[in-house]
Amino acid sequence: MSSIAIVDYGMGNLHSIAKAFEHIAGRDRVLVTSDHAAIRAADRVVFPGVGAMRDCMAELQRSGLDQVILETARSKPMLGVCLGMQALLDYSEENQGTDCLGIIPGQVLHFPADLREAGSDARLKIPHMGWNQVDQQQPHPLWRGIQSGSRFYFVHSYYAAPRDEVYVAATTPYGIEFASVVERDNVFAVQFHPEKSQHAGLALLSNFVGWDGEP
Repeated sequence: MSSIAIVDYGMGNLHSIAKAFEHIAGRDRVLVTSDHAAIRAADRVVFPGVGAMRDCMAELQRSGLDQVILETARSKPMLGVCLGMQALLDYSEENQGTDCLGIIPGQVLHFPADLREAGSDARLKIPHMGWNQVDQQQPHPLWRGIQSGSRFYFVHSYYAAPRDEVYVAATTPYGIEFASVVERDNVFAVQFHPEKSQHAGLALLSNFVGWDGEP
């Protein structure tokens, strides 16, 4: 029976994502933890987060969890969620600029101030909040049973801009077409909140529970 470690570095409400995984995998298989050894021992790792990037990176570095995440990202299936996804890139514009983990080449950018709906003069609100479609750009085991264009729940003001399209697993339209899912080897990361995305979100989490880390 495989185990899932949800990384607790003091940022974000981990209760809802833990409950979603417990619903799928069983309570005994899910551990919310900041313990380095427990994360290294887990079969799969979830890196969630909400809040500000500078606080995220400062807490990861203070606790030493940045090195644990770098290590586990090379060795086992990892799922990044929301701020946890953005922290995987090289650099974020947030907080006047913040260096991130550098697992996926690219930057995290703020949505343009004058963001408008395609084909319309209607201005779009920032943060991007609510349900939106996710258009799959390449096949992946975590898409099993999920149609391209399925809707997921978003809350964010910054978006990932990978250096190369090879890292973009899905895009979402919001004034611009941005990378809403990125992937590299055994790392898969989503901007949306799968634990708040009903059937499609639970299907993605279930696919992660069964994923061996192979693309």
